Amino acid sequence: MEVMRVTEKELKAFTINFIAKKEKENENYIRYSYYELKVKNNLTEKEIDEVLRVSRDYFENKEYKVYFTNTEFEYQNAKRKVESNELMIAIKW
Repeated sequence: MEVMRVTEKELKAFTINFIAKKEKENENYIRYSYYELKVKNNLTEKEIDEVLRVSRDYFENKEYKVYFTNTEFEYQNAKRKVESNELMIAIKW
């Protein structure tokens, strides 16, 4: 059985839609989970890296603080950590 991969154009469209969906859910606290990208959307590691790269640039340009897996950060006066099942968290400042 052949595995179908997405084209660069399809990945770009997916990323734009994913960002918009996440902003609509909660514009102040964006969370990308491993499950959403790897399991639910069946992206390869390379595709996930590209989604994260584009998302990081997008959110940093909108003055969010962006954190990746295992990074510690402070949010709502509490120390937190991007857990192993989370790929990225972006917080609006």
